[in-house]
Amino acid sequence: MEAIILLFITGIIALFLGIFNQAKLTTTISVVGLIGAAIVQHYPLNILSDEYNLLEFNQVGNAFVSLAILLTALIILSGDKVFNEEKDHIGDYNALLLFSLSGGIILIGFKDLFMFFLGLEILSIPLYVLAGSKKQSSTSSEAAVKYFFMGAFATCLLLFGVVLTYGATQSFELTEILSKTINSSGNAMLFIGMIFILASFLFKVGVAPFHFWVPDVYQGSPTVFMGYMSSVVKVVGIYAFIKFFHLAFGGLYDFWSTLIAILIGISMFVGNLTALVQTKFKRLMAYSSITNGAYALMAILYPDALVDSTLWVFMLGYGTSVVALLTISMILNDETDEISAFKGIGYRKPLIGLVAIAALLSTSGIPPMTGFFGKLMLFSSVWSYYPWLIVFALINSAIGVFIYLRLIMTIMSKETFSEAKEITVSPLQTVVLVISLLLLVGGWLMLLCWK
Repeated sequence: MEAIILLFITGIIALFLGIFNQAKLTTTISVVGLIGAAIVQHYPLNILSDEYNLLEFNQVGNAFVSLAILLTALIILSGDKVFNEEKDHIGDYNALLLFSLSGGIILIGFKDLFMFFLGLEILSIPLYVLAGSKKQSSTSSEAAVKYFFMGAFATCLLLFGVVLTYGATQSFELTEILSKTINSSGNAMLFIGMIFILASFLFKVGVAPFHFWVPDVYQGSPTVFMGYMSSVVKVVGIYAFIKFFHLAFGGLYDFWSTLIAILIGISMFVGNLTALVQTKFKRLMAYSSITNGAYALMAILYPDALVDSTLWVFMLGYGTSVVALLTISMILNDETDEISAFKGIGYRKPLIGLVAIAALLSTSGIPPMTGFFGKLMLFSSVWSYYPWLIVFALINSAIGVFIYLRLIMTIMSKETFSEAKEITVSPLQTVVLVISLLLLVGGWLMLLCWK
């Protein structure tokens, strides 16, 4: 709870600093607040009595909080140049990101359905605003409207499922719901409630057949906020999905596991096969998000997902790749968002080319990148439970390698630059690229510190 309080206070300060157009100070305070939140999350001050500690974190939960904070800090730093173009709103942007992250931390540590719903809405509501923050763009407004209505619809499904679950179990506590599901024998209300909650989660994390909003929303949202949605929100959402079903519906594993496995398999093919024909970079990233979200969701199919490092390593590789690639997209600042804008960038700016290649190789699962170790650990863990799904995943990984190698060839192609637009990289964006490169190449070494 202390980390959430600190983030909230930092967000309020950022709002006031924004009023006085203190752009640099706003960014500095936001990053310092994020670092402070990470510290108190691992080393709590215990200023709150037990009755106010409504959240619970194990080692993996703390690791996911740290990952969400790290990715948010990188996004704020990479977007600082964009924020400075609208100094009147820089405080609003930073504050909304911090408020949303507060909801994400609640969503990682929830113990009951009330805190779960509260965290989900605090995470989501600021994003409806941020998606439409590019007011001069009709596509941004369209993205905000679609995101809001799809989010509202998913929330309705969730609430209906929660009500039915409460009606069947007479409890909001996850441990009590689990005890009732273990002893349940064909309670129709409980099964229907679970299906509604499952549908809501599939909407929130963008998994087939409820993925259709993802490409349009990602395409229309400003790049920096799309980076937050496709990294932090995905990381938090997948973890919350797995935690909810393991801690509340673990007794019904045989019922929901096969259904989710089938949907995961469908999502892989939908994401990859559609990505093959994309010419817009953000839409390519959107379909990549659908596929990688399906990979990550495979962790729900094995029992130790909440107590080992497998999912965390995979999400570290994926989240860092997304931040790195979208930072490069912001640097290029191509209004058309065509993949062809990346032509020759590896020759023009070697650091950008190196980071882009590392990110694409990591997402492809090529050793020795962090993404490779994440996929290896994830696929190995699920193999004994659903071997046919791992075969599907390997096929889709091969398709993904083709997609990303094609983009690497574009990045490394030789072009004539006499008429090319000048590319400028801000110092903070350089810091983000260097940190991303280190995490992509050696982030998996953090496993050595895992106890």
